[in-house]
Amino acid sequence: MTEKEKMLAGELYNPKDSELVNMRLQARLLTEKLNTISVADNDKRTQLIKQLFGTTGQNIYIESTFNCDYGCNIHVGDNFYANFGCVILDVAKVRIGSNCMIAPQVGIYTATHPIEPNARNSGLEFAKPISIGENCWIGGQAVINPGVTLGDNVVVASGAVVTKSFGDNVVIAGNPAKVIKHIDADEKHSPQSR
Repeated sequence: MTEKEKMLAGELYNPKDSELVNMRLQARLLTEKLNTISVADNDKRTQLIKQLFGTTGQNIYIESTFNCDYGCNIHVGDNFYANFGCVILDVAKVRIGSNCMIAPQVGIYTATHPIEPNARNSGLEFAKPISIGENCWIGGQAVINPGVTLGDNVVVASGAVVTKSFGDNVVIAGNPAKVIKHIDADEKHSPQSR
């Protein structure tokens, strides 16, 4: 297996592999360019995001600054919005459904390292994919950790650290995040229900 194949399979891999180094460089160049394009030029920004990401739906927008490792491992649906300072470490696949909003300074991290010091010091890494369902809202400064799956209609409160997976229709908060509310799909849309 190549180092890229190992990386995508969730196995230990060498991030110093020349193919991976070049892929990260290309992503850095694209994000650097994205982060300098005027917000007035939405078409150019959208075109660059579509070039950077693996797949995208319609109506996508990312505020600057945005950073990622590879870009090509990020897959988003329709009506995707990411606010200022979003970081997605897409060493493994990151799938985000349609109608999702990401607040400022959110971190979505698939990358991880061995816990045992000698293995960690070897420089080898591994990753676990992240999946975020449809109609999700990730609050400001929340962190989504490696291997997490969030169902549909999930709200992640500001500052939450999500270390495990959650099903549909919940509000999660805290460190580590836990369910603080179940969402009733028939609930009236008012400021009091948020």
